[in-house]
Amino acid sequence: MTDIKIPDSLPPWIKEHIILYLEDGEAGHLWDASLGGGEGMLTTLLLTTTGRKSGKKLIIPLIYLLTDDGGYCVIASKGGAPSNPAWFLNLETSPTVHLKVINKEFNANARVAEGEEREKLWKAMVEYYAPYTDYQASTERQIPVVVFDPV
Repeated sequence: MTDIKIPDSLPPWIKEHIILYLEDGEAGHLWDASLGGGEGMLTTLLLTTTGRKSGKKLIIPLIYLLTDDGGYCVIASKGGAPSNPAWFLNLETSPTVHLKVINKEFNANARVAEGEEREKLWKAMVEYYAPYTDYQASTERQIPVVVFDPV
């Protein structure tokens, strides 16, 4: 995955996290949630999407939990901004993505959880990273819960 681009718009601490994760998945897997208003060390994955406008491979770290059926659940919060994050918009155009979890790399298909599945996963993610509640309260959009199913 040498053709990936770290988005210029990311803060330096996120760029540093990506670089560390790419170099050593075990060292980059856990993220200090106090940097984002949470608590403890949380599991992260690296998501690589295809830019809907640029066609370039873009990478971002995201907090995740495993689903009961072996998928990876993430939240498209963008910190409670009024619009969805760019990586989520990229999924709408190209739902096949590349993931790195620790040192395992694989492709997955992205889908938005709905109904009971969404509620269950949202609750689990909020228990894992409480600031998601504040993010939802600060926006009118329903924050998407995304599942990546390995292929």
